[in-house]
Amino acid sequence: MKSEREHIIENALLNQLKQGRLSRRQFMQAMLGAGLGLSGVRGLAAPGRAFAQESRPLTPSFYQWIVDLHPGIPDVNAAFGDLNFQIAPVQGFDVARFVAEAANEESTWDVYVGMTPFVEMAALIEAGVIEPWDDYIPKEILDDMIPSIREECTVDGKLYSWPFLLDVIVQGYNSSITTAAGLPDVPPANWDEYLANSKAVLDAGAARYGCTFDAHGWRSLAPITHSFSTDVYYQLGDNPTPLFDFTNDAAVEALKVMKQMLDLSSANALQPGTSDGGVNNTPDEVAFGSQSVAYYIKYQNAPLRYAANWTDPSALRMGALPTAAGGAGSTVFWTTGACLFKYGQNKEKAAEYMAALTQNPRIWQDSIAGSPTAHPGQLPPYKSIYAGWEADEPEWLAAESWVPLVRGQLDVAKAIPNHSFGLQQFVLGQPIWETYLTGAEPDPLVALQAAKDAVAAEIAKTS
Repeated sequence: MKSEREHIIENALLNQLKQGRLSRRQFMQAMLGAGLGLSGVRGLAAPGRAFAQESRPLTPSFYQWIVDLHPGIPDVNAAFGDLNFQIAPVQGFDVARFVAEAANEESTWDVYVGMTPFVEMAALIEAGVIEPWDDYIPKEILDDMIPSIREECTVDGKLYSWPFLLDVIVQGYNSSITTAAGLPDVPPANWDEYLANSKAVLDAGAARYGCTFDAHGWRSLAPITHSFSTDVYYQLGDNPTPLFDFTNDAAVEALKVMKQMLDLSSANALQPGTSDGGVNNTPDEVAFGSQSVAYYIKYQNAPLRYAANWTDPSALRMGALPTAAGGAGSTVFWTTGACLFKYGQNKEKAAEYMAALTQNPRIWQDSIAGSPTAHPGQLPPYKSIYAGWEADEPEWLAAESWVPLVRGQLDVAKAIPNHSFGLQQFVLGQPIWETYLTGAEPDPLVALQAAKDAVAAEIAKTS
């Protein structure tokens, strides 16, 4: 029988666990340290049990930019009452805090909204930070996902990312500038035409720059490579998930295109951005937003956001990524979604929250048609939403002719595979392949081979 003092200590510790002031591991250590043992409370503190579900409010954590661009999120939050909504400590895709907490078998948060599968998902799985959604997501929602998106978010048959915001690399252009240059108001169909039109803009003095692009490889080198071919990945060692083959003929041709684009772009096009660890507010965004450039390669939400402040925002046009004769005509897409923390709580509630968030009508109206806050243009991951719009088109959707274009690109687009170096391969390789873009290395294959070797060497270190 426990003494009155033991009951007091046990209840105090239980209350701290309920309030989230102790992790399960800390709770158990404190119980043992007090000589109380775990009899009668071990089951209550076990992951997934009812007690753990009630020990604190649902605590989602969001990447800051998602909150900035989607003002309807507070509407979703309001429907969940006692919600502990937080901004994630993940600037520049840094998930070290998540990994450190999981090493102690704890998590401050229940769900993180901001994970991009090819960026950090594999690393979070390997580190034991996250678990699949399969035990919590309704089957009808799982089956409603666009197949290519569901595949992107799946590892070993399990869904590790609940997809939310869809981005596809496309081309945008300022029709005021192209018209002033005497060019037709249609998107260039191939790279030869794209480059010729960009040069025509400069020759006519219609803008300071003919074209621009984001220098980060997953936003430029990879999608331009996919426009030539998607068969550009190779397996390294025993890891079944492939890496980008920088030495593939399609990648070499893509780098040549990028060099020609750079010659028609701003001198600072290769510099990092000024926010979020250099990832955002990049030179291309500044140039397009200031109406200094005609043609632009990036995911669709960039031209939409930066054209909003133009003299005439209606001058924005978007089209499919150009291709090459006989090329695949593909591009790159990715979703930004949510992962479920292995040592989090409220897992059923987290699934309810994600269902409400990703199917909220205001979220998608604000994203696609724009709001006073922003015009991100990110699209939903569910087949049923598009079918509903097709059957009964909302009034706000009628003017957004780019939506079926971007949605249609998914039929040919390919996601970057979810290797633990899915993002890092491009970060490591960029300063090396850029030696060709700057002229320091005259041979593109030599630069790309060096990039490939550097990635392989870094992976060997971590192995």
